[in-house]
Amino acid sequence: MSTASLPDYPSLLSLLHSPTYTATPQAHEYSLAHNARLRPNRSPGEFVKQTRNGAVILRLVGQDDHATVPVYGYSASVQGILDINKRDDITSVEIEGTLKLEEVAEGGSTNCKLCLNRSVLWIKDRIYQAPCPSSLPFNLSLPTTFSDRGNTYPLPPSHESHLSGLPGFRAKIVYSISVIAVKPHLVPHAVKSSLLGGDWFYRTISTPFEYLPRTRPSVPLPLPLMSIRGGVLETPQWKVFPSLVHANRGEDIMVKLYLPANRIFCIHQSIPFHVMFSSSAISLAAFMSFGPMVSKLSLKKQHTKIQLLRQTTVDVRNELVLGTRTDIWRVDCIGEGAFRHAADGPHWTSFSGEIYISPDVKVGGFKACGFSIKDFVVLNVTPPDSSKPPFKELRLVVPVRLATDRHTTDGSGLTAYNNRYRPPSISSSSEELEASPELRYGS
Repeated sequence: MSTASLPDYPSLLSLLHSPTYTATPQAHEYSLAHNARLRPNRSPGEFVKQTRNGAVILRLVGQDDHATVPVYGYSASVQGILDINKRDDITSVEIEGTLKLEEVAEGGSTNCKLCLNRSVLWIKDRIYQAPCPSSLPFNLSLPTTFSDRGNTYPLPPSHESHLSGLPGFRAKIVYSISVIAVKPHLVPHAVKSSLLGGDWFYRTISTPFEYLPRTRPSVPLPLPLMSIRGGVLETPQWKVFPSLVHANRGEDIMVKLYLPANRIFCIHQSIPFHVMFSSSAISLAAFMSFGPMVSKLSLKKQHTKIQLLRQTTVDVRNELVLGTRTDIWRVDCIGEGAFRHAADGPHWTSFSGEIYISPDVKVGGFKACGFSIKDFVVLNVTPPDSSKPPFKELRLVVPVRLATDRHTTDGSGLTAYNNRYRPPSISSSSEELEASPELRYGS
């Protein structure tokens, strides 16, 4: 090719030059969207556990140096190094993570132990007969679900619950990591290896760990409802739950409880609500004597209150006593609501407020085999204790779900947590939440 046929490269490059970028918008620019870059923030420390004689040392990386047990999140990887100081006669080394569920209720009990994942770290070569390495790195991934009796469940968080006064009610979810070293027939008190048929093995070291999966709502909390003539301005971001306070004399009172439509809330945020009472002026005047404002002024006369209740259920087969399936449950208050007067009309009055969740709450609801936790917002109207109360009792129960993290649109404020940078967003349709069974009372 002759030089005459070549294009004019300087002029071409002047047309195709890259634009100049800046870290922040200039005076004539503005940001259309912003996504904060998430950087790993794993703890640089190790959790270390060893046998009494120091023969085997288990090192789990990415843990707090002061942690009493290792902690892992959703879909995390259990990473570390296994140091083996006494390697004589070892034929193989494996590591496994297990999930154990223990449920006891009224004499019946259920125990379920499942292997979540198992990894063979080393097997002795029969030809070269090389000794076991002194250091074995490992990476064991935790699943997101588990199966039991033909059913599949999300991996539940570490949790323990018992019912005061009933020592037979107990439920526990425990996770552990175990290292297994396989040796010839010389080890006493041993059982057969599931991996190497004829050999014998012993567990050299084991440690429990906490599984604390993180979740967040798929949508943010909505803007507060606005009061208008005739009540409130309803929006799609809020869902109304109507009910009636039946009157023993006079007209019934229509009750409308408004909650964010998604009904999934972060445990570190209060739950907003709005409630409106509408009826005749005479019925409303009679109701106000034990309505939200009276309950607010006198803690001893809380005739109207809104709470966040948690129902814990253990369901086991009691074959020794009854031979039938039975369950037992407890109900705990994990959040209290505070009312504020919002607006009034000739035939209605409304209140807004927040339900403040107890800081002791660490996990959301879940179901694992016969052990389940469910949360409910409950509006109670309890008339004064008299022979002829003006109204009957109201208990309005609304199923909700709790998440561990706040909703974020760009991931800002979140850091890496054991190889999981973003908690999965959870969203439930109204049909799924409405399908939850009614909150039960009693023991």
